[in-house]
Amino acid sequence: MEPIIKLENISFSYPERGVIFEDLNFEIYKGDRIGIKGANGSGKTTLLYIIVGLLKPQKGKVIIFGKSREKESDFYEVRKKIGFLFQDSDDQLFSPTVEEDIAFGPLNLRIEREKVEAIVEKTIKELGIENLRKRITGTLSYGEKRIVAIATIFSMESKILLLDEPTTGLDEETEEKIKKILISKKDITLCIVSHEINFIKDICNKIYLLEKGKLREINF
Repeated sequence: MEPIIKLENISFSYPERGVIFEDLNFEIYKGDRIGIKGANGSGKTTLLYIIVGLLKPQKGKVIIFGKSREKESDFYEVRKKIGFLFQDSDDQLFSPTVEEDIAFGPLNLRIEREKVEAIVEKTIKELGIENLRKRITGTLSYGEKRIVAIATIFSMESKILLLDEPTTGLDEETEEKIKKILISKKDITLCIVSHEINFIKDICNKIYLLEKGKLREINF
């Protein structure tokens, strides 16, 4: 079986921070539920950005769905099929109201409006955010923005999810709810970056430590 996501001998540096990755290899197979932990600045977010084409490695190959991805246009298909949760919710939310933000992804995928309305309703109920439906996104608290950002990912009904620090700013009850939903979604492939080791332990079947530009599988 071929991996659906493959990073091959990736090297990446920031001018101000120096080398982040040196010949890094990483593979995600269909059905994987991967957790990644590491210190601040170790490159966890950078890794996800490379997968979705927001950053380009200086060396190495990005192969997704069996195709090498190099140009910006190569990543259009990737971003349609992979749900990506930014670490900063403000990067995810830009529509006037919560329900419009949740509808944006499915509408962008050209799903007919009637079906989109049903998806929005289902997502809002699943996450228990009926009270936020008509709220202006800019007036939400940090934690409210986080749960709405997660809703925008769930509404796309992607079979592959890359989640960058999904529980940041969430109270325990909401974090538990997100955990249960992710556990229940048996048919999706997951890669979660998180400092919350107990969160990823409960959801993931593989956990990696990103340290000194390398990924190492760890056991708990």
